[in-house]
Amino acid sequence: MTQNLEEGEIVLCTVDRIIGTNVFVKIPLHNKEVEGCIVTSEIAPGRIRNIRDYVVPKKKIVCKILRISGDRIELSLRRVTKQEQKEIKEKYKEEKSYESILKSVLGEKRDPIINKIKENGSLYTFLQEAKENEKELENLVGKKDAEKILEILNSQKQKQVVLKKEISLTTLDSEGINLIKEFLKKIKDVEIRYLAAGRYSLKKESIDAKKDDQELKNLLAKLEKEAKNRKIEFSILKR
Repeated sequence: MTQNLEEGEIVLCTVDRIIGTNVFVKIPLHNKEVEGCIVTSEIAPGRIRNIRDYVVPKKKIVCKILRISGDRIELSLRRVTKQEQKEIKEKYKEEKSYESILKSVLGEKRDPIINKIKENGSLYTFLQEAKENEKELENLVGKKDAEKILEILNSQKQKQVVLKKEISLTTLDSEGINLIKEFLKKIKDVEIRYLAAGRYSLKKESIDAKKDDQELKNLLAKLEKEAKNRKIEFSILKR
């Protein structure tokens, strides 16, 4: 049931109930919900006097998946950055907006079609991909309705988000500065800024945060491997 969730993933949850020192939440997964748990120490840093200052039933919160063990999902609220919260909540608003578009175009046909899309992933991702390749959407709703849906989607102003990562690059090699300069030249389509003492920020503007964030993570994994071959110490400071 949890096969499409990953440790480290940021997810939108709905608080279901609070029992003792545990907060149980519902996580949407395709067209279903799975349960996750947050222990008190992962709600907020420091001492918590009243847990309901942070979580109450039916409240939507953004959490990070810490561990998945069988059907048990352990989450953290305090380890989510403000930027991550903003991105996930904006995506949720887009999802609801896309759902409204389908409802307005498809009428009574909407529910089974929306449910079918959600069985394999998010509505947001499906319709973003439909902008590039409409064939799957046409197969699902017919050419005429697909054209109406895409016309509405393309008329909307797409919101951009800024994805940021931070890395550290150091080396004891006598040609260290040149080595790092050559290494950084291999990073394409990403804005790189020197911060201090071997620290660099990577920034990329995106209209598909999930897709581009995964691409950045893949890039970092590739760079880490290459850095070892070049005798450069590489570490990720901000994921």
